[in-house]
Amino acid sequence: MQDWLTMSASALGRAIGAGEIDPVDLAQACLDAATSHPLSARIYARLTPERAMEEANAASKRAKSGRRLSPLDGVPISWKDLVDTAGVVTEAGSALLKDRVPDRDAACLRSATLAGTVCLGKTHLTELAFSGLGLNPVTQSAPNVHDPDLLSGGSSSGAAASVGYGLAPLAIGSDTGGSVRVPSAWNDLVGLKTTLTRVPVEGCVALCKQFDTIGPLARSVEDAALCLSVLEGKPAPDLNGASLAGRRFAILNTVAMEEVEAAPMAAFESAVARLQTAGANVVHIDAPEIAEAMSLSGPLYAGEAYGLWKEQIEANPDVMYPLVLQRFRAGEGFTAPDYVAAWHRLEICRAQWAARTQAFDAVLCPTIPILPPTIRSVTEDDDCFVERNLMALRNTRIGNLMNASVLTLPTGTPHCGISLMAPPMGEHALLRLGIAAEAALA
Repeated sequence: MQDWLTMSASALGRAIGAGEIDPVDLAQACLDAATSHPLSARIYARLTPERAMEEANAASKRAKSGRRLSPLDGVPISWKDLVDTAGVVTEAGSALLKDRVPDRDAACLRSATLAGTVCLGKTHLTELAFSGLGLNPVTQSAPNVHDPDLLSGGSSSGAAASVGYGLAPLAIGSDTGGSVRVPSAWNDLVGLKTTLTRVPVEGCVALCKQFDTIGPLARSVEDAALCLSVLEGKPAPDLNGASLAGRRFAILNTVAMEEVEAAPMAAFESAVARLQTAGANVVHIDAPEIAEAMSLSGPLYAGEAYGLWKEQIEANPDVMYPLVLQRFRAGEGFTAPDYVAAWHRLEICRAQWAARTQAFDAVLCPTIPILPPTIRSVTEDDDCFVERNLMALRNTRIGNLMNASVLTLPTGTPHCGISLMAPPMGEHALLRLGIAAEAALA
């Protein structure tokens, strides 16, 4: 039974289908692990045992009668606590939403439930999802899988920890500027940033509606592919026969390769070499439009985030962590013309990027240019928090600004991921690339 806590979600699904695992026993094992783990309170905001066991019982009956709804039918999943769960508190890591109880599941949770998955509970996140480090002094700061004194990455911090610590086989997070990929990379997981609108965000607490996406944090590319399928209620991609032979990759010189720390750089270079050994063709490209797009982040992110949250924030600002409050209030100085002009320029940058990268299967870069800082270092030094937060999200934000589909894979070096950026709505092709790359990097 202990092995169940470290198995991939897809392997668990196959074992359920073969009659080797009963979903009821699996759900109970996950709930017991989450209840007894000494760091559970830093990972789960709350468990949903009654719902989990009811769903597991239904999955068990379907498995015994040969009527499973999907390959993940009966597999437990943790959900970031900004995904609405009917009748269960959903606070998005913020005292502004304390005791908020939605009356309906979010659309993505409804879809996953219809596919037979089991809702284990809600995981901690950074406040209103507006930080990439995973620090949340208001609720809890989730532990890093390698060292609980290190930050887990955000904003889907508890999501990554739930999988990394064996308290869930699969987790759902959101990604607005890197919030699936940063914690995935820092905890040696696979993370999929989906294209805007691909997975419905209805019923998820918003940060920036023009960038908010939902995606999985997983133990394997296969898990991510099956999870995408249940989130959107569509068939999973066929991953059989995937190969890197003849595939063309570009390494993004501009911005993404600047000031990368030694460990992430060495891990990235080693990963690229292994992809080349597996048959991939790799070239370097410059993309000045990325630097321009990054310069637009202020009005695009802070402007929209503050516009959405200003009324609630200013009604009760003292309950917020000051540095997150500061991030939101940075949006106050941008005007409507600033916002419109930024979007106009970003659309031009996106067109330039699409033309520049159309001949490549994916663009590569280190997922994060830095290693995770300690919780203490960023709580004791405000400047450290600001600087490390910006660096943590720098490379990942490129994918959001370009509305790319992006996959981060572990490189084999702790805390270090490699990102594969593909065109919008290119998830199925990207996941085929990903499973071949995963094999090369293993």
